[in-house]
Amino acid sequence: MENATRTTPYGSWPSPLSASDLAVAGTKIDGAQYAAGGIWWSESVPQERGRMRVMRRDGEGAAQEVLRTPWSARSRVHEYGGGAWTVAEDGTLLFVDGESQRVHRLDPGSDAPVPLTAQGPRYGGLRVQQGRLFAVREDLRPDPHQRAIVEIPMDGSAAEDDSAVATILSGDGFFAHPALSPDGTRLAVVTWDERRMPWEHAIAFAANLETGARTPIPARAALQPEWLSDDELLFADDVSGRWNLYRARIGEQPVPPIPTPPASTETFSPADADTGGGLWVLGQRWFRVLEDGRVLTVRTNGSDTLVLLDADGVLLREFDVPFDGDLSLEDAHGSLVLITGQGSRVTPGLWELDLDAGVARAIRGGDPVDPAWVPGARPVTFAGPHGPVHAFDHAPANPDADADPHALPPYVVQVHGGPTAHSSGAQAGWITYFTSRGIGVLEVNYGGSTGYGRAYRERLDGQWGIVDVDDVLAAARGLADAGRADPARIAIRGGSAGGWTVLSALVRGGVFAAGLDRYGVVDLRLLAEETHDFERYYLDGLVGSLPEAEQTYIDRSPLTHADRIEVPVLILQGADDAVVPPSQSEAIRDALAARGVTHEYVLFEGEGHGFRQADTIIAAAQAELRFLGSVFGFDPIP
Repeated sequence: MENATRTTPYGSWPSPLSASDLAVAGTKIDGAQYAAGGIWWSESVPQERGRMRVMRRDGEGAAQEVLRTPWSARSRVHEYGGGAWTVAEDGTLLFVDGESQRVHRLDPGSDAPVPLTAQGPRYGGLRVQQGRLFAVREDLRPDPHQRAIVEIPMDGSAAEDDSAVATILSGDGFFAHPALSPDGTRLAVVTWDERRMPWEHAIAFAANLETGARTPIPARAALQPEWLSDDELLFADDVSGRWNLYRARIGEQPVPPIPTPPASTETFSPADADTGGGLWVLGQRWFRVLEDGRVLTVRTNGSDTLVLLDADGVLLREFDVPFDGDLSLEDAHGSLVLITGQGSRVTPGLWELDLDAGVARAIRGGDPVDPAWVPGARPVTFAGPHGPVHAFDHAPANPDADADPHALPPYVVQVHGGPTAHSSGAQAGWITYFTSRGIGVLEVNYGGSTGYGRAYRERLDGQWGIVDVDDVLAAARGLADAGRADPARIAIRGGSAGGWTVLSALVRGGVFAAGLDRYGVVDLRLLAEETHDFERYYLDGLVGSLPEAEQTYIDRSPLTHADRIEVPVLILQGADDAVVPPSQSEAIRDALAARGVTHEYVLFEGEGHGFRQADTIIAAAQAELRFLGSVFGFDPIP
């Protein structure tokens, strides 16, 4: 039988996936909930400038838009937001308006939201519990800035009078995860000092709402306290070096601190995996306590798995499900659980998992992918100067095309942002956009990434710009040495902190033939001056404290050594980015231009930190493909 595939150079393979398809696939799910007899979720609308609308699916399976244009449910607390909406049992929608950051109420059957909070403060992490609305509040107007866990009256009495919002816990640190005890007398929260990041050190409190007494819960990097009873909490902590679950009995007397867990705290089903991650956004859930006492948990070791435990922490089963990346357990009802995330065999989406039947159904997105086009990532580990380097290899795949068997494919080494984050190896539209055209993608979880334990994460302490760069260089060399990539045609791509590593690696030279920089950090001193409140002291742990470490800031910054960058660079930037302002990208652009280095700078109006609008997603994908073609000598098919 004649072979139907065509021999076509890598990079020029015909692909059915267009940049416009990426815009459609760019829909992001932000939370889900059972309420009022239906399933609710929030999703972005790239064609409407990334507006976040709230949807509801009733018992008959029909989906309807509840929060309609021009309203958008988006929080800017800690700049990254999260927990921007919730629903009361009667179907009343509570949400943060993306424009004003005021909390609003939308009654069932109404199209006119009513404000619940006054102008000024920002809110996020909304949670309705026992008919009471709790939230994280951030007010950046005073100096020092004020943050708190608050209770917002739902009758509108605080719409013009900010003092009507009840402050439960406040201070100059940060707060997350308010959880009300079953008897309504205590509120558990996570808090951390403004000079630390939550994955470095965070504790939890149980605050008595009547007496004001606060019981600290021993922890090293606490996450997501949930009540098992009126006086017992389940929470995640990584005192063992992995985020595992712990159980603590709460009294009115303070308990001793970790690292020596007191008798009132016990490990709940320890594992060599993480039930937890970087607390960048509010509202993410890594475990769920079910009505019958069983506990469903996410366990991460590179990729995610779902594990069901009994009430004593004994493993009952591990689920074989197609979603295995960036999982969040959004809500539970009986044996049904709503899960958002990504997968190696499905598109990103929202699923409902029946724990007893072991069956999952897609609610939004989650469509199966053709393994001929998306065969799945190959977990790989490379030897690096600081230890093993974990990565996921997405090889080129196209059932309708093939290349010269003596040729090797070009590759893009992808560097995730954060840097305290990780890539899961899950399927993503932008990856298939490249691989279906004959361009491989290697996602590198360099030292400092989450998902492999605290020791791996702490490799980056004081070493940002060294360990991350060493690791991506080692991974790229290892891929080429294994004969899987053309060593002369390897590019590096990343955004934000990933963009920093892109430029830092290009400064080193010798491995990468091009760089794709999305809103990357170029000057540490400038970043320290201009970055937002949440990350004000992030650099202290990654590099060092100013002014003592000023020379290190200078020496590590790619802008300082821009004269060493000899390869072409594409720079993509959002005009409204408050995390990494345009001044960063424009500084490296000017330095490259002064030396005549091939580069392209594209500024997208109306975009912040990360691209949400359909036109931007399309233009950015087309620019990257065109740029790679011009550098690597292939004719890309749009």
